[in-house]
Amino acid sequence: MENTTTTYEKIGGEAVVGKLCDRFYELMDTVPQFQGIRAMHPASLAGSRDKLYMFLSGWMGGPDLFVEKFGHPRLRGRHMPFEIGVAERDQWVACMVLAMDDVGIEKALSKKLLENFFHTADFMRNKEG
Repeated sequence: MENTTTTYEKIGGEAVVGKLCDRFYELMDTVPQFQGIRAMHPASLAGSRDKLYMFLSGWMGGPDLFVEKFGHPRLRGRHMPFEIGVAERDQWVACMVLAMDDVGIEKALSKKLLENFFHTADFMRNKEG
């Protein structure tokens, strides 16, 4: 039989995806290293946090909350208003790595997620450098 456990299930479902998003935005808001990407967000990070949570839920194989509420993610299009280069990509990825570590995501799973997060973040780049 094939193992059909989703990443969403492996990570710990709704509770852990929620903790991951909470920690990600807490780090973004408080760590000076992430001030570049923090500046791209509104004063309140609540809406951004909720959208990331809804997106990650479906992206990891759980409930497709973002699509249900907003339609297709169209990630690149939604991020076009923001100048995203290598520095912003790397800040986003570094913030996510710390968040995954802080919420205790298992190392092998974290490594696989990092690969996918990096490729997705790299696809968001819309400026040189």
